[in-house]
Amino acid sequence: MNPIRVLVVEDSLTVRKHLCEVLCTDRGIEIAGEAGDGKRAIELCAALRPDVITLDMMLPLMSGLAATEYIMAHCPTPILVVSSSTNRGELFKTYEALAAGALDVMEKPIGGEADAEWERRLVSTVKLLARIKVITHLRARIGTFDSVRGQAHAPTAPAGSRRYRVIALGASTGGPGAILQVLRDLPSGFPLPILIVLHIGDPFGSAFAEWLDGQSPHRVSFARDGQALGARGVWLAPPGRHLVVRQERLYLSGEAERHSCRPSVDVLFESVARECGAGALACLLTGMGRDGASGLLEVRRAGGSTIAQDEASCVVYGMPREAVLLGAAERVLPLQQIGLALAASTLQADYSPHP
Repeated sequence: MNPIRVLVVEDSLTVRKHLCEVLCTDRGIEIAGEAGDGKRAIELCAALRPDVITLDMMLPLMSGLAATEYIMAHCPTPILVVSSSTNRGELFKTYEALAAGALDVMEKPIGGEADAEWERRLVSTVKLLARIKVITHLRARIGTFDSVRGQAHAPTAPAGSRRYRVIALGASTGGPGAILQVLRDLPSGFPLPILIVLHIGDPFGSAFAEWLDGQSPHRVSFARDGQALGARGVWLAPPGRHLVVRQERLYLSGEAERHSCRPSVDVLFESVARECGAGALACLLTGMGRDGASGLLEVRRAGGSTIAQDEASCVVYGMPREAVLLGAAERVLPLQQIGLALAASTLQADYSPHP
């Protein structure tokens, strides 16, 4: 079996050498090349065709974000962002890199006993991402959904007399860009509450709601424990907390992880199925693993409507695939049609409060 060839991009020589040393402890990984700036990263990516790139965001000559956009448009390669950037502006750049096609993000080593666990995560994450076949991802698409909307045919709302009360979305790998497109495809003033679980942990998830709020036409916030479900708004599960619906309120829970995830899509979908039944519309977007598949099935069994993203438009056809195999997906749609389908659902929405 051929080793996984990694291009390490990091401007600090000390950190770069450490990353290379850690990766080389695994016999299944070899260093294809090293770069200290974004411009050189692009040149080496084209010349060496690595299997995975580890990429810092703060680079000279060309930023990590600009390098990500170019690589995913011209030489698609799995990218793992390795960053110590946790201030608001730099976190926003990380989200934009994820929306532009980077697959995952992890922090840089901080030194001390925790580094052993960090080293194991780095190696396992690189090996996992090497198995993903990434697609060409033109960054310009993220800002031009109006043209996509104009070309697509809006799916009709499902037949029947369903009156929806809530929309629930779940996503993992590839999720930032997918969620952004869905929200941008929904009309301003969308009347139903939208609940979202995305697998992105601390410290990188701390400003994601604020970033989405600035990128979409909707008000986006992290959910607050005990808040009323309400008539409209986009509410995200905070990093490290499950989001559940109970008695017309949103609650946050620190209970055990599900599928090694907290927040878990399954936990949200199951609570929506119990609370809203046929008034729930749940959608499972791109992601690795199987979180959300059984929860989507619970929504369908409760009489709600369910959608799974199709394989061709997924960054990783993992979670939606598991849902399709379970028979949980009432409809399987490309990403560019999902927001349109949710918008069509408002034709049958029930906007009145429920006791």
